[in-house]
Amino acid sequence: MNAPQAQRPAPTPAENSVVPENGWHCGHFFYRFDRDALPDRLSDDLAQRFREAFAPTETAPQRLASYWISGHEVDFGVMVMDPDPAVVDSIHQGLQSGGLGKVIKPAWSFVSISEVSEYVPSVEQYRERLIREGTQPDAPELAAKVAAYERRLPMMNQQRLKPEIPDWPAACFYPMNKSRVPGANWFSEPFSRRNAMMAQHAQSGIAFANRVSQLISVGVGLDDWEWMVTLWARNPQFLKDIVYQMRFDEASAKYAEFGPFYVGYQADADAIMRHCRVAPTTP
Repeated sequence: MNAPQAQRPAPTPAENSVVPENGWHCGHFFYRFDRDALPDRLSDDLAQRFREAFAPTETAPQRLASYWISGHEVDFGVMVMDPDPAVVDSIHQGLQSGGLGKVIKPAWSFVSISEVSEYVPSVEQYRERLIREGTQPDAPELAAKVAAYERRLPMMNQQRLKPEIPDWPAACFYPMNKSRVPGANWFSEPFSRRNAMMAQHAQSGIAFANRVSQLISVGVGLDDWEWMVTLWARNPQFLKDIVYQMRFDEASAKYAEFGPFYVGYQADADAIMRHCRVAPTTP
């Protein structure tokens, strides 16, 4: 058994709350239109209810993005984030109420919470890493790199906790676990080794900066998988490229287990209905 990294202070009593101390609740909801229940297309009334489910209001979630989904298993998906889990779940409930539930069937969902990973280096850890990699402690470039990282870190952590969803056309969603099999048990590895592997993994992702943006939210204790990966891309080819490239990293090649992949394209309610051929016929 690995020794603990350091003695942690005793936790202070927490107030009762559904709002995470750090991060937001996150829901990924996927649906299909029940073609057997639809006479042909949505009625005008149901189409309006469908639009209203995504409409911005005073009680709307902090983040909401909708997508039509490629493939036969799912027609559309919604990603929702908010400090309040009831607000996140209200989008799902809205899509199942007022008659919509008769023609829209849930296909898959995942609930999680955003976080700043334990593998994100502090400013001092970043400095130590640069020195280990060969930068001299008294080199001017070391101080410059550390100062730049210190300026970026709060913004990067804000994006990890309360991300702005980019207005990019393509997205990919998939859950994953870390392996526990003999010889490849992620949770029996010392933190130093896990940290080094995740640093390598992060470097692979940095190569796709400004082409792919990523959010890792945590499902441990909340859903059947440990993490949810959300990738947004300027072009779907970049989704293929980054997932392929990162699978060669040891953290992925040896220790990652993947669930179902869903690829979608950003679309509002009307675009989803048109794409799925269920929009009301225009008089």
